[in-house]
Amino acid sequence: MQRGQRSNVILFLGAFLILFSTLVQAQDAIVYGEVRSLSGQALGFANVGISGTALGTSSDEEGFFLVEGLAPGSYRIMASFLGYESMQRQIELQSGDSLFIRFDLDQSSNTMDEVVVTGTLRAVKRLESPVPVEVYTPAFFRKNPTPNIYEALQNVNGVRPQLNCQVCNTGDIHINGLEGPYSMVLIDGMPIVSSLATVYGLSGIPNSLVERMEIVKGPASSLYGSEAIGGLINIITKKPENAPLFSADLMRTSWSESNVDLGARVNVGNVASVLTGLNYFHYGKPIDNNQDNFTDLTIQERVSVFQKWNFQRAENRLFTMAGRYYWEDRWGGELDWTPSFRGGDEVYGEAITTKRWELLGQYELPMAEKMLFSFSLNGHQQNSVYGDIPYVADQKIGFGQVTWDKKISRHNLLMGSALRYTYYDDNTPATGGDHADPKNSPVEIWLPGVFVQDEIRISPKQNLLVGLRYDHNNVHGNIFTPRLAYKWSITNKDIFRLNMGTGFRVVNLFTEDHAALTGAREVVIMEALKPERSLNISGNYTRKLYLQNGASGSLELSSWYTHFSNVILPDYDSNPTQIIYDNLDGSAVTKGISVNADLTLPSGLSFILGASLLDVSKEEGDIKERQILTERFSGTWALSYKFHNNAFAIDYTGNAYSPMKLPLAGPLDLRPAESPWWSIQNIQFSYKGWKGVELYAGVKNILNWTPWKNQAEPIIARAFDPFDRQVAFDAAGDVIPTADNPQALTFDPSYVYAPNQGIRAFFGLRYSKF
Repeated sequence: MQRGQRSNVILFLGAFLILFSTLVQAQDAIVYGEVRSLSGQALGFANVGISGTALGTSSDEEGFFLVEGLAPGSYRIMASFLGYESMQRQIELQSGDSLFIRFDLDQSSNTMDEVVVTGTLRAVKRLESPVPVEVYTPAFFRKNPTPNIYEALQNVNGVRPQLNCQVCNTGDIHINGLEGPYSMVLIDGMPIVSSLATVYGLSGIPNSLVERMEIVKGPASSLYGSEAIGGLINIITKKPENAPLFSADLMRTSWSESNVDLGARVNVGNVASVLTGLNYFHYGKPIDNNQDNFTDLTIQERVSVFQKWNFQRAENRLFTMAGRYYWEDRWGGELDWTPSFRGGDEVYGEAITTKRWELLGQYELPMAEKMLFSFSLNGHQQNSVYGDIPYVADQKIGFGQVTWDKKISRHNLLMGSALRYTYYDDNTPATGGDHADPKNSPVEIWLPGVFVQDEIRISPKQNLLVGLRYDHNNVHGNIFTPRLAYKWSITNKDIFRLNMGTGFRVVNLFTEDHAALTGAREVVIMEALKPERSLNISGNYTRKLYLQNGASGSLELSSWYTHFSNVILPDYDSNPTQIIYDNLDGSAVTKGISVNADLTLPSGLSFILGASLLDVSKEEGDIKERQILTERFSGTWALSYKFHNNAFAIDYTGNAYSPMKLPLAGPLDLRPAESPWWSIQNIQFSYKGWKGVELYAGVKNILNWTPWKNQAEPIIARAFDPFDRQVAFDAAGDVIPTADNPQALTFDPSYVYAPNQGIRAFFGLRYSKF
């Protein structure tokens, strides 16, 4: 029997039962209907219950349900399904009523049973993975809507977006206190966002493309190679077949920021399904609330176009391809700066134009064995000026990987071979000078590698994963990275994991540290830099919670210890006019503990809470120092309440950070050496009263907290003299204190730890048609 015929039969039987019940037992009422996802997919075997009674049922495989024997009165009926937000309806029943209800469930932010791929390169349920993987869905990010991935990560425990420049607002992502270059950002498992792209790349990924985000904290170099030394973020884009036919998300703030996300899905016969996405962001209103004559937020305009094809193949073999083009123009600086001053020394401004293209795909080979070929290509062009210093760079990266997934008895084997090629050229001494200079020598790095991984089922409740990767870098030679992971399912609700491994990282300073680009300080490289190495051990305990009142949630505890050698750290303190790079003659350590908890109550109230304690330090000789711009404590939260009609919801989100050590520009610098405790908090109200339409509005930074309100000294040192015309230097190049410059400072925009945007309202509209 076809699906449509079964559906008609079930509806006919439901109507017959309604008529029969009415005749036999006129005082009883009946509720019947269906449970589906927002995309229209039938949710078979969903739970449907009447609160306060023992009456309930499950939907059939087509999503249809029937509840009989209801006396006249008021009831609250609830539908729930694993991986989706539960939904409630308040109903009034009269004698003999027959009421049809359709539940359209939204994806849940509770992701314990999500399927993940990042930890092992194999699709497994999150609870079954021997490597801890955190999963975040669009339902989580919609609690505090943002125009891009970079800003969205502010509510993820242990992950912090870090601004690196007060003028152009470049930033990176800190995971467990480690700076951005220690973490790898993947798109659909491909190393798309790396090196040069890390400076601005994350702000160009719109949230509308994301199906889920998987985060692994700790080294993952044995599977992913260089840059995955501290953790990785894998952005999984939407599958075309799961996307709506058309979607739109329009948002605007009281700061005149505008964001537009559009999406459309089409089927190309029986050959493929295609998803197209367009993102446009614009901010063009210079604001200077701290009155330093510099923009508080960079002027920005960007466009991103994305398209993904899923091809239909025999035996459901995978073949998917995606492409994206990204363009952005931004500038920050003195308020009277215009493009006519670009690159000059009259009015200070930092202006960056970025053009970027990406192509990635996966193809399952047509053979009996499970073999997958993955590939990506991307090009990144940056044309920028920092005051009167130009920085023009061109980067191209090609990546290919073949994996073989094989199960033999108690062994799940994964073997693979990868090749990564990086081309990098700029106009700095890093590549021999300007592109037209005969001495110009672009950097070309070939990085072939092979890896093997074996997940062994020791017993029904214990798994052991062992892995080894070998890479050959044409500059640094042979590199080995082993890993070990152990998982013990203590009960069906309690899981313990232990992970150990090593990591490595090769460094391109000019693409990873924005301070090396601004021209604010001279860059000094002391010696030929060696690859950084790390040794990590971490533990994780996870417990699923199912309470008698129908509440559900989870509790997750983690601890880690990572030891780094050959660490490359920027030295801001030895000479205030320089940034000195050198391999640390000692070691660095990051250690800490974190807790994540979530709970969803039948009342419609839900909590997502996180907290981390960090200790990140370096030791050289007998001197131990804290890492700059690293908090000792961080906390995040998302408190939500859905009213019983499910149309109206409130979300209260926020984060809090303890003091951080800040980069001073010299021993006489009067700016605070530490930041204060600080917190960004937001509230949102949303309404889903019409099918396919959602209205949302709220306030960001409701405390109106900004760094400049909490200190007397200016945030940007000598903002009135950005070209250092009134600064006196001695013969060695050191700044001399003068009557006009008693603190012996130079222009310095790198003293930054939090955004300058104060309180602002936002409102938006979402529309989806399936």
